[in-house]
Amino acid sequence: MSTPPLFALRDISLSFGGNPIFADLTLQIAKGDCICLVGRNGTGKSTLLKIIAEIFDVDEGTRFVQPGTKIAYLPQEMSFPESQQIADYICAQTGAPLYEVESMLNELDMQPNRIMKGLSGGEKRRIALALTLVQQPDILLLDEPTNHLDIPAIEWLEATLNSFRGAYLVISHDRAFLKKVSNSTLWLDRGQLRQHNKGYDDFDRWSDFILQDEERHLERLDTKLRQEMHWLHRGVTARRKRNQGRLKQLNLLRQERRTNLMNQVKSLKLGALDSGVSSKMVMEAINISKSFGDQIFVNNFSTRIVRGDRIGIVGANGTGKSTLLKLLVKTLEPDAGRVRLGTKIELTYFDQMRDSLDPDKTLWESLCGTGGDQVMVQGQHRHVMSYLRDFLFEEKQVRSPVSILSGGEKNRLALAKCLAEPGNIIVLDEPTNDLDMDTLDLLLDTLSDYEGTLIIVSHDRDFLDKLTTSIIALEGNGVIEEHVGGYSDYLAQRKVSQISKISSKQEKTVAIQEKPIRKVTYNEKRELEVLPKTIDTLQNEIRIIESKLDQPTFYQTHQHEFVTLSARLETAKKELDTAEFRWLELDEKINER
Repeated sequence: MSTPPLFALRDISLSFGGNPIFADLTLQIAKGDCICLVGRNGTGKSTLLKIIAEIFDVDEGTRFVQPGTKIAYLPQEMSFPESQQIADYICAQTGAPLYEVESMLNELDMQPNRIMKGLSGGEKRRIALALTLVQQPDILLLDEPTNHLDIPAIEWLEATLNSFRGAYLVISHDRAFLKKVSNSTLWLDRGQLRQHNKGYDDFDRWSDFILQDEERHLERLDTKLRQEMHWLHRGVTARRKRNQGRLKQLNLLRQERRTNLMNQVKSLKLGALDSGVSSKMVMEAINISKSFGDQIFVNNFSTRIVRGDRIGIVGANGTGKSTLLKLLVKTLEPDAGRVRLGTKIELTYFDQMRDSLDPDKTLWESLCGTGGDQVMVQGQHRHVMSYLRDFLFEEKQVRSPVSILSGGEKNRLALAKCLAEPGNIIVLDEPTNDLDMDTLDLLLDTLSDYEGTLIIVSHDRDFLDKLTTSIIALEGNGVIEEHVGGYSDYLAQRKVSQISKISSKQEKTVAIQEKPIRKVTYNEKRELEVLPKTIDTLQNEIRIIESKLDQPTFYQTHQHEFVTLSARLETAKKELDTAEFRWLELDEKINER
């Protein structure tokens, strides 16, 4: 017997200004549903949430709510009275007891008695989450809840939703987040709502199957409609094939980054990094430190970034990501240590404020500031219209002013302008904010083909996994560590490192004071002998899997095996990173004796 719905929409239709948004749309939400709602920007996802929350009415159709069902809605943006305390405001808005509000705010690391003046974007988001969750609703509606949150806060939200007893419907472009919190998927596509009884983890396979089926019917359509459909689909089905080649190249770059870091460690042990400036060297930090007052942000950190590296910078808000960026590009001087920049450095900076856009200029003028119809992109001339199509703009938009664009469209245009700048280093500060998934894929493709150096500050874990050669993680109190790979690799390596540190501390507490040299056990020697064979086996397995996945028709003819092998490929790479890290650790320990 199926669970009766808490909420349902039946055959609803809605138009704005004569333009249809939905037609004959139906959905239902039952207790225990963990639904993600996905689709391009502008398809009506937020509108649908507002209909469920009864903020918008519909032109036709029915809205049913089980009696006694409480619905709470988190919008994309909220404003708060600056003169009021946080806890007092939430209590007044929700009627929740003060102790419950204070408990929720403490979990979100917000002071209940703080006055709401000068709040950052992340702090406003935490207050909005507290305001929504403290209502203890039966149905929770979340519109981009991870916007402006750092990774620790996102992980807290994931855990909170996974233990939530009601139902929820969430809109997000954070793939890693959606994979963790969803057990079913709604896809809003060209006014049609498609439903899938699996979570977002299966969305790519499911959506590709649907789009490929539509592509097979394109030849039956008239020419104009066929061109429009192809424009909508372009790049989506081909992305799977590109991903395999891109992944192989990324692994080669990561291996090169690993070698560079090992050489750097050896150089530091000898006393300093190389004194000469390599022709490939972009920037180099040597034992840099930086404090403001009593707070240490960077403590004795060294790194060398060479041409072609893709560096991700992560850390909780307030740990000093912006400080580290300024030190690396030499707009801020360190208290100790030094930073060197390579020769012929041309830096392009993409910040969260999108200040590079003039609201009075058209899209065309924004890219062709000196006139004409050509834009230079990575050394090649492109027609401005063709280039804007790459960023999902339609021809009718190119003569429109920037001021009428949505937030996501402005982000796309700012990225297009940034990537057309004649620099060889791009610093991207939260580039994924307000981007839908198609634009995220486009950005990944563009940055993957970029031949210069990338430094990326982001809380989007999936984006970092697919793009970066190494992660520089700010752990707090000036502690900064670098790990080769993406964000998942960083988590795996940090776990190994933490276990190793705990073991090392335990060894030190039982060690005899007269014997400062660490004893190498028989098991460690044996492990060091076996690890090279393990590494070779994993490398061979990875090569075999990649060769299969690289076959152009493999996905179409072996879809189930493609999914299985892709999952094993990711696992094997993590096992390889762990094995290589352990080998380096043991080799260093034995050679120190």
